[in-house]
Amino acid sequence: MASHQSPAHPSSIRRPVWLASALALSLAVAGVGGVQISQAAIIDPSGVPNKFASNTCADKTFRAMTVPQRVGQLFMGSVSPSAPDSKRIDLMRQYHVGSVFLAGRSKAGTTATKTLVDGLQAKADSAAGHRVGLLVSTDQEGGQVQVLSGPGFSTIPSALTQGTWTTSKLRSEAAVWAKELKAAGVNLNLAPVADVVPESLGRANAPIGRYDREFGHTAATVAPHSDAFLAGSAESGVLATLKHFPGLGYVRGNTDTTAGVVDTVTTSNSANLTVFGSGIKAGAPFVMISSATYSKIDPNNRAAFSSTVIQGLLRKDLGFKGVVISDDLGNAVAVKSVSPGDRAVKFLSAGGDVVLTVEPNLIPAMTNAVRSRMTQSATFREQVDGSVHRILNAKQKAGLLSCG
Repeated sequence: MASHQSPAHPSSIRRPVWLASALALSLAVAGVGGVQISQAAIIDPSGVPNKFASNTCADKTFRAMTVPQRVGQLFMGSVSPSAPDSKRIDLMRQYHVGSVFLAGRSKAGTTATKTLVDGLQAKADSAAGHRVGLLVSTDQEGGQVQVLSGPGFSTIPSALTQGTWTTSKLRSEAAVWAKELKAAGVNLNLAPVADVVPESLGRANAPIGRYDREFGHTAATVAPHSDAFLAGSAESGVLATLKHFPGLGYVRGNTDTTAGVVDTVTTSNSANLTVFGSGIKAGAPFVMISSATYSKIDPNNRAAFSSTVIQGLLRKDLGFKGVVISDDLGNAVAVKSVSPGDRAVKFLSAGGDVVLTVEPNLIPAMTNAVRSRMTQSATFREQVDGSVHRILNAKQKAGLLSCG
């Protein structure tokens, strides 16, 4: 998230049988998170599944799901690990929300956190006998952005400090931190930060530099350290997330707290994009999209609502086939002028997969808007099905699906 966890900003419609059969041919992306399936099952960069089917656990699960269950997979809502709100948790369960985000601060430690997560997982969805576990995420970067602490958790230094280490040391330490998350039931970390903050801007960069969240001030420093963090996470079985594409290092305003944040520097050929390219080649399973506007890439749309950014730059140009998650589309000031339903539809239409909202009470409006759009547009339905497959494929890799 832009700095959601920082001290300054605490942090169904039944289809006809013939259509259901046709859409059941939608497939998970080959190779996401290390899962290998047949070449025929690849989803192309536009997010539209091709016509050939395979029979992975993810595919079986998809075919067993109702439309409301599929739509629920597209959302991630927040739960406070220190003070979980049962009403919000029940609301997310009612709407089949497939992922949760542990938000805020908790010093309860790994055991208490695991108890909370186990309670959430115990009530996770199932589809015709296929269990569909929850992706449970948090912001565990280090320094001022470390959500979970207490017994069993290391005190993680800032990314700026991590960037001074050798990459072998960082990989080793990141594996330890990920192992701790795994012990707490967390299977997805919304880290590492792959943004490059130029030294000339430094702490004047409100979302990243102000909190020492960058590994360094050049792509040459950030890329290998971001890759090392990814590798350590993968080693311990925790999915990781490159953020915030195409980069928040050249802005001054924080999209969580400021409207109209614009990057006037970054182009589709900027050096800072090589960090994301490197991480994608290294196998990053998730990429988070910024809510800033990039005037030299797509001046008319925030990145989160830009097919030029997501389908063009990220998927086509950089070859990313994994899960695209938004930065916060719930409370972030950057998107306040857009209705909640439109935020979700715009993000998914642009090529996104998981809508993250730290305000779960917006999920009914968001899911209703998505389902309404699905009745109006075959292209949108195909995009949704492609997204659900990517998410289920990631869940399969994380051991969250059960096909019996």
